[in-house]
Amino acid sequence: MKFKLKSSYLPSGDQPQAIKKLTAGLERGFKKQTLLGVTGSGKTFTIANVIEKSQLPTLVISHNKTLAAQLCQEFREFFPKNAVEYFVSYYDYYQPEAYLPHTDTYIEKEAQINEEIDRLRHACTQSLMTRQDVIIVASVSAIYGLGSPEEYESVVLHFKQNQILNREAITKQLVAMQFERTNADLRRGQFRLRGQTLEVMPVNEEIIYRFIIDDKIELIESLDPISRKIKNKLPDVWLFPAKHYVANPEARERAFKSINTELKERLKYFIKKNKILEYERLKRRTRYDLEMIKNIGYCNGIENYSRHFEGRKEGEPPFTLLDYFSKSNNIYLPLPEGESLAIAGEGVGEKKFLTIIDESHVTLPQIRGMYNGDKARKDTLIEHGFRLPSARDNRPLQYFEFTKKIDQIIYMSATPGAEEIKESGQIVEQIVRPTGLVDPEVIIRKIFPIATSPQPSPYKGEGDVRLSPLNKGRVGERSSKNNLSQIEDLLIRINERIKNKERVLVTTLTKRMAEDLTEYLEKKKIKVKYLHSDVETLDRIQTITDLRLGKIDVIVGVNLLREGLDIPEVSLVAILDADKEGFLRNETSLIQTIGRAARNVNGQVILYADNITNSIKQAVKETDRRRKIQLAYNKKHGITPKTIEKNIKNILAEFGITPLKHKNIKSLKQKQDKILKLDLTGDKRPLAEIIKDKEQQMKMAAKSLEFELAAILRDEIHELKRSKKN
Repeated sequence: MKFKLKSSYLPSGDQPQAIKKLTAGLERGFKKQTLLGVTGSGKTFTIANVIEKSQLPTLVISHNKTLAAQLCQEFREFFPKNAVEYFVSYYDYYQPEAYLPHTDTYIEKEAQINEEIDRLRHACTQSLMTRQDVIIVASVSAIYGLGSPEEYESVVLHFKQNQILNREAITKQLVAMQFERTNADLRRGQFRLRGQTLEVMPVNEEIIYRFIIDDKIELIESLDPISRKIKNKLPDVWLFPAKHYVANPEARERAFKSINTELKERLKYFIKKNKILEYERLKRRTRYDLEMIKNIGYCNGIENYSRHFEGRKEGEPPFTLLDYFSKSNNIYLPLPEGESLAIAGEGVGEKKFLTIIDESHVTLPQIRGMYNGDKARKDTLIEHGFRLPSARDNRPLQYFEFTKKIDQIIYMSATPGAEEIKESGQIVEQIVRPTGLVDPEVIIRKIFPIATSPQPSPYKGEGDVRLSPLNKGRVGERSSKNNLSQIEDLLIRINERIKNKERVLVTTLTKRMAEDLTEYLEKKKIKVKYLHSDVETLDRIQTITDLRLGKIDVIVGVNLLREGLDIPEVSLVAILDADKEGFLRNETSLIQTIGRAARNVNGQVILYADNITNSIKQAVKETDRRRKIQLAYNKKHGITPKTIEKNIKNILAEFGITPLKHKNIKSLKQKQDKILKLDLTGDKRPLAEIIKDKEQQMKMAAKSLEFELAAILRDEIHELKRSKKN
C-alpha cells in the first residue's frame, strides 16, 4: 500500500515552498537537509507531505518519549490507512549493572518492563517486516541493540487452514520463538495446548488465536482475551517471535563455544596479572550464566553475550531498529501442501528509507553521547572481572555508525545547531504560520520585589518590562503598588488565564522546585501537575492530555516543556529564574520555551529575571525578527491571526492502552493512603509521636541499606505531616 495523506486543509504559508524544496532535495540525492521551522508553522504537516511525495518508509527520532507519542498521534491522523508505530524504551524503571571501585560496591541490573510499550515495539518490527508504508516514531532507543532481523525473520510461523501439523514440532517451535507454555490464563507471549486446541496470544496484539487441530488445522479463530467471544474466523495467521532476541540451536552452540574460548583467554590474562579475585569472579559468573542459558534459555544480563549469539566480530555495531528498516520486506511464499511448519520468504534486497531528526539541536547531542557513557560503565565491569570484554559490544551505536546506517536525513528544528547547518545540502526556512499567529509577546518581570522608588518604563503594564537600550542589562524597578515576588505575580496571572479557560506552562530550574511549586499551587486551589524525567512515560502522556481536556489548568516542568509540546490551549508560558545562565536558560532553550505560547492568539511569555542576560537579549531579538516576518505576511494577505484548532485525542487510547491497564500515580497513592490508615488503626498515640517513631524507623532502614522500606516510610511520614497540618 502507498502512503496516502488525509487532511482537511491544504499547505499554506511557508509550507508549499518548504515541501517543494525538501522533496526536490531528496530527488537530487541530498544526504542531509534542514527544515528551520518556527513553532506552530506546521513542520509535522510539511514532513507528512514530503513522506507522501517520496513514498519512503520513514523513521522519526525524537529526544523524549512524550514528544514521540505526540508526533506518533499526529502522523496517525495524517496517515490513517498506513502503519504508524511507536518505538521507545520499554523500561518503567532501569538500574544498569555497575561497579564502584572506590567503595567496592557492585550494583546488579534491575529493571521493570512495561508490557504495553513492549507490545508497541513488537508492532514496529512486524510492520517493517511485512509492509512498505511504515512510519516509526522513536526515541534514541532506536540506536540500542535489538537482536538480529535475520534471526527474527527466520522463525516466523505461518498457520493456514487445512495445513498438516505435528503438535510436538509446533510446541518446540513456539518455545524457540520465546513463547511461554502455560495451563493458566493466557497473557501476551504465551500459548496453551489442551487436547486438539492450541491457543496463542501474540505479543503485539490484544487478541487470542485459537487453532482446532486433528492431523491438520481444521479451524482458525480470533478471540477477545477478556470475554472469550469469537471475533472472526480466519483463513491464515502469521506469528512473530515473542522477543526480539532469538537464536536457533546452531547459533546457540556456536555462541557457547565462542564464549568459552573468550573466557579461557580472559582467565589467562587475570592469572598473568595476578588478579585472583577477578579470576574467580569472572569464572563463576560466566559459567553460571551459561548453565542458566542451557537449561532455561535465558540468564540475567544475557544481552552482554549478544555478540556471540549474533555471530558478530569484535567491535562490530549491534543490530538496531535501523537494521529492520534497511532489510527488505519479506515476500511470503504460499505454504506447500503437507508442510509441517511455515517457512520464511526471501527478501528483495535492501531498501531505502527516510530519517527525520525532530528537534535536532537536542536529539543529535543525545545520539552522540549515548556510546561514551555506556562504554565507561562497561570498562569498569570488565576490568574488575564482572563481565567478559565482549560485553562492550552490547551497546548503542556510535555517531559515525548511526550516520552510515541511514540513507537520507532531514533535520527539523526551530533552532538548528551549527553542525546541522554546516552539513546540510540546503536550509529550508518555514517562518510564516498558515494561521497568521505571530510569536508571543515577551514580558520581563523582576524575580524579587525591590522597595526603591520606581524608574519610568517605556513599556505598557505596571512592572512589565521589555528589552530596551534604556535598561542597560538590568530590569526596570517595580513600583511599590505592584511589589510582588515572581511566585505571587505568577499566581495572579494563572488565575486570569483560568478565568478565560486557557492553560499555563511554568518552567523551573530543578525537579524539587517543580514539585514544591506544584504543592504550593495546589494549596491555592489551582488544578496543577508537575512534569519531569522521574514521571513515568505513560503518566507524562496522560498529564498532557488532561491539560488539553481542562482536567488540569497548569503544568509545572523542568526541561520537558522546552520542545515540541503542541498545546494550542496554552496562552501563557512563565519562565522562572530566566537570568540564571546555563543549559536550561541559554538562547536556544529560551527561544524553544517561548515558542510553547505561539499556538494561541493570546500567547504571552513572562521571563522572571533581575538581570537581562545576553541569552535573553538574543532570544527576544530572534523572536522579534520572526514576529516582523509574520506581521508583514499577515498585512500583505489580509490575515487575522486565530488560535490553532486541533482535535483532542487520548494518545494512550490511540496506542490501545486503556486506563485500567495503566497504573497511574494517583491510584497508587490512594492505595498507599489506605494501607497507612489501616496501619494506624488502634494506634492511639499522638501524631507527633507516631511521626517521630517512623522517622527513626526510616533512618534505621536506610542505615541497613533497606532503601525501598526507607522510601515507603518517608512517604508515610509526608502523609502524616500533611494530616497533622490539616
